[in-house]
Amino acid sequence: MTTILGIDTSSYRLGVSVCKDGQVIAEYSTWLKKNHALRLMPAVEHVLQDVDLKPADLDAIAVAKGPGSYTGVRMAVTTAKSLAWALKIPLIPLSTLAVMAEAGRYFDGMIVPLIDARRGTVFAACYQSTQDGTILEKEAEKHQLLADLIEQLKTMNQRILFVGEDVSLHQEWIQAELGDQAMFTPGALPSARAGALCLLALNQEPMENVHAFTPDYHRLPEAEVNWQHEQQRNETERSGKENGVNRY
Repeated sequence: MTTILGIDTSSYRLGVSVCKDGQVIAEYSTWLKKNHALRLMPAVEHVLQDVDLKPADLDAIAVAKGPGSYTGVRMAVTTAKSLAWALKIPLIPLSTLAVMAEAGRYFDGMIVPLIDARRGTVFAACYQSTQDGTILEKEAEKHQLLADLIEQLKTMNQRILFVGEDVSLHQEWIQAELGDQAMFTPGALPSARAGALCLLALNQEPMENVHAFTPDYHRLPEAEVNWQHEQQRNETERSGKENGVNRY
């Protein structure tokens, strides 16, 4: 595979890139609260036109598979799957957190990409860079309480680099808890580059069954959680009424 299209809409960031023969030759990125559904395919078309490529020239599609925004992740994955199927080329899904960790390449310490998940929780994982720049996963990504993550990080006798736009929401508290152990990427540095997504895809195995692939949400969407809670509440009330009737 020599020419790969990368797509990421797992947050407010919309990223599209193309790498050819191991080099990123085009990269487009915005950070706007706008509808990805209306902007993603025009962005793909624009990037391909800029580098004089047609969809038929692509050898694979790489996509950020989450975690992140439920709607955003779903949009990128659906688009990538559709393109891969239509063009009959491989689909290569990659963790959004792994792509974010590339911002800490060569950092001497633990790299912690972090995405806010509301109500005191985050999506996070721990990575470490080797001497040759390879980034290895040390703690698997998961949805967890930020307080639990910080307590775990306190036990690590090394510096910790927090990566991600959402880090700013918690930076003051993280700094207070970890002190000099905590470091932060500059706000102007993108937390996830579509170009990094493409390059990571070069060393990943593609999906054998494109249709069977599903995103990594790591939790149910809030609407579904609320629906389940409502069903459980109704079931409890119904059970209570039935038990009340049986007593008489």
